[in-house]
Amino acid sequence: MKRQIDRSRIPVWAAILICLGVWLCLSDPVNDAGAQPTAGSLSNSQEVLAVVIPCKGMIDDGLYKSIRRRCDQALAMGAGYLLFEMQTYGGLVKSADDIAKYLILDVGKRAHTVAWITTEAISAGAMISVSCHDIVMLEKTTIGDCAPILMGDTLEGVEREKQESFIRATFLRAAEANKYPAPLLKAMVTQKIEVYRVLNTKTNSWEYFEGDALPTDEKLYNLGGKEKIDSADEILTLTAAQAKEYGIAREVVQDLEGALSFLAARDKITFSPKRIVLTTTWSEEMVRWLNSPVVMSILVMLTMLGVYVEFHTPGLGLAGGVAVICLVLIVCSKYLIGLANWIEIAVFVIGLILLAVELFLLPGFGIAGFAGITCMIAGLFGMLIRNAPGEVPWPTDRWAWQTLLDGLVAISFGCLGFLILAFFLAKRLPKSKLFRGLSLAPVPAGPTLPISIVAPNPAASIKVGDNGKAITTLRPAGQARFAGQVVDVVSEGAFIPAGSEIRIRAIEGNRVIVREDKA
Repeated sequence: MKRQIDRSRIPVWAAILICLGVWLCLSDPVNDAGAQPTAGSLSNSQEVLAVVIPCKGMIDDGLYKSIRRRCDQALAMGAGYLLFEMQTYGGLVKSADDIAKYLILDVGKRAHTVAWITTEAISAGAMISVSCHDIVMLEKTTIGDCAPILMGDTLEGVEREKQESFIRATFLRAAEANKYPAPLLKAMVTQKIEVYRVLNTKTNSWEYFEGDALPTDEKLYNLGGKEKIDSADEILTLTAAQAKEYGIAREVVQDLEGALSFLAARDKITFSPKRIVLTTTWSEEMVRWLNSPVVMSILVMLTMLGVYVEFHTPGLGLAGGVAVICLVLIVCSKYLIGLANWIEIAVFVIGLILLAVELFLLPGFGIAGFAGITCMIAGLFGMLIRNAPGEVPWPTDRWAWQTLLDGLVAISFGCLGFLILAFFLAKRLPKSKLFRGLSLAPVPAGPTLPISIVAPNPAASIKVGDNGKAITTLRPAGQARFAGQVVDVVSEGAFIPAGSEIRIRAIEGNRVIVREDKA
């Protein structure tokens, strides 16, 4: 005899296995290109290894983690030059600042960094580019425009200055470290800055000044020939040719080989003929995708929807499995970009366990349930804020508040989507063909029996076996007369016409059961 399998539980086990697979794949990114060659196999002692690290798309925490991994990998190979291929319109200021500090304070001390701009380096992309030792641009590319913006908000007055002052400081740090014209970098951030270039007649070189800081020494500077580079109503954005002319880009070339040839000639080195490109892994791209606001909203919505459907259908099935998978993806994605520490995850899991105990083991809904919900909310709140493992997860600066707000907005849209779908499912779910087989149909009701509110006469001396006459049609309830007393009775079986002779078959409390006496 074959063992019966409870198929309603298969999706739950499948969900658990999928979650384990997701955790293993995402928590330890592997290089899709396979085993990496060693430094010795790439170059000899006279050649310098150059490694290209693409930096494309949205600047976010996932990209920051990926750049750190790829830089460590390139340095382990023995790379002397790191070329960051820039193709981005910007992203999160906090993530860009993390990358910029990493390039200046860490990687820049171990290798020569080059921003290799192949399309555009706008906003946060410009911040990363100027944090490299050199900027080399492909023809007809652009750089600049790093004025801060907030989604759904307008920055004015003191609020804008607070935002811009931090970004200006980041650009000035890069200008000081890598010898870029500071006024030009400031003009990429702040709109109300005029920038002029004035020829130094002693050195025969151009120098850059803000409008309120122009030099006055006519013997040293050709003040009559000053040239306005940026006006007060513009945010500075430069083409490749302009960036080269104004000293932002070291060179403008046609391809990667041209960039390497320029660097080799200037620095008097020989590059290895090997061309190594370290791209992001599929798992890193997946983590970045999962942390996007739109996907986060969808995951929250599917988690809540799965729980809702699971509680409205018998057993443990597909809906519960979907909810578990989405919940694991939310937690794992936050952990892998550094927003969630083990403390927040532990608090969230404890809350989940307490809620499960309340729902499945304890009667009613009490302390364990409320404590579980509180822990889950606290854990999820902590996962939206970057903090060290020993720190309380609370936003300490404007960028942390913005990250928290973005996360809360994503969760809010997910909740709104759930409420809309739940309202729709509440009307459609019981009638749909998909879910009709998951619930029991109601048992058809039997025939409606008239119930009399007239109780048997307690004074009537009746007993089993007494004979009487039906005074109403018994359908099956009605009235009969026994020894001159009218009593409410119920016929046993078929209907009995009025006037028929009857006999008491049984007495059950106030219920008198009769049958027709055909003798």
